[in-house]
Amino acid sequence: MAMFGEDPGARLSVRAVAARAGVSTGSLRHHFPTQRALQDAVLAGIYDVVAPDDRIHDRSVPARDRLIDCLRQVLALAGVGDQARAGWSEIFQTFIEPEPTDENRAAYLAVEREAHRRVEYWLTVLSNEGALADGDNRRRARFLVTVLNGLSIARALPAEESILTTETETLHAAVDHVLGCRS
Repeated sequence: MAMFGEDPGARLSVRAVAARAGVSTGSLRHHFPTQRALQDAVLAGIYDVVAPDDRIHDRSVPARDRLIDCLRQVLALAGVGDQARAGWSEIFQTFIEPEPTDENRAAYLAVEREAHRRVEYWLTVLSNEGALADGDNRRRARFLVTVLNGLSIARALPAEESILTTETETLHAAVDHVLGCRS
């Protein structure tokens, strides 16, 4: 996690992590048999540190508001203005600009999988308590992650209107769609 914190574009190879941790690659592979398993574990750990107490379980708050709050936590990681521009510049330089390699493809897909996993978890909580109709939570999560990606890009771009206002309207529309609301 320290390597990723120092450089969000870091290639978390088993060999590099083992060297940094001062253990053999065989020892690390015992716990993480693939690079993908290692990356998934690191990203899950980072998210749990950044947002340990999401509100999804707080039934005193309506499901709609809880889901919006959780989605806002993800957006908060993107920052606003200069911070968002720097983040998207790093993503561009790491994953878009260079010719794709198996290593950078795996690194990006690990981040994407963790985002989907988190959103799908929130949707499953809401499904289990009856706040969300039966359906394909993977598809719903993919939709919400796509909305989050768009909103995080919007945070990096110049805007004529208040980012908070348009972001709130978009989150409400997306969550209402997922929850099947008519408002």
